[in-house]
Amino acid sequence: MAGQEMPMLVVYDGMPAGQRWLVDQDSVTIGRGSDCDVVIPERQVSRYHARIERDQDGYVIYDLGSKNGTFVNGVQVGDKPRRLQDGDEIQIALCVKMGFVGADATLPLALSEPERGIEVDRAARRVFIGGEELAPALSLAQFRLLELLLDRAGEVVSREDVIAAVWPEEESFGISEQAIDALVRRLRERIASLDPDHSYIATVRGHGFRLDNR
Repeated sequence: MAGQEMPMLVVYDGMPAGQRWLVDQDSVTIGRGSDCDVVIPERQVSRYHARIERDQDGYVIYDLGSKNGTFVNGVQVGDKPRRLQDGDEIQIALCVKMGFVGADATLPLALSEPERGIEVDRAARRVFIGGEELAPALSLAQFRLLELLLDRAGEVVSREDVIAAVWPEEESFGISEQAIDALVRRLRERIASLDPDHSYIATVRGHGFRLDNR
């Protein structure tokens, strides 16, 4: 394929958002495995999840028996491969969406990406989701949790970190896991009231929580 324009995969929702891969081989494997051509390090993604192949008519995508499915424009690929067209949305499991940009297409600056992201005015304790203010205001505990997650966005925050940031006056043994989970759930619900299509706060089982502020 040397000397030819090649199609591209562009991630615009989920980890790793913004990353791009050229489809520069006759067969490109997508999955969690480190030996895949497109590596997506998410638990919901199977080790070998999907494969894109080039034939004489263009490109087709196969699901490799993944646990959580491969979708093109919202339709599950299943046992039958799906031919890809410029602008198609590929969803891997429930956590990553990417656009297929054809070889003869001009890469757009944004692939239908919604306005997204959390910003805070700490002094006034105001929160904005995608530029829209969250109202009514968060409770003090919810706001402290959000501050902690924002300060360490992309990192895993332990339950001990949450207790220290949200309940600094309390002894750690006095705060139950149920109380922490309930607080996280309420914060998720408040954020989802303005952006229900994106999961900002992920639970990392056995470790804590992580904010994906994209």
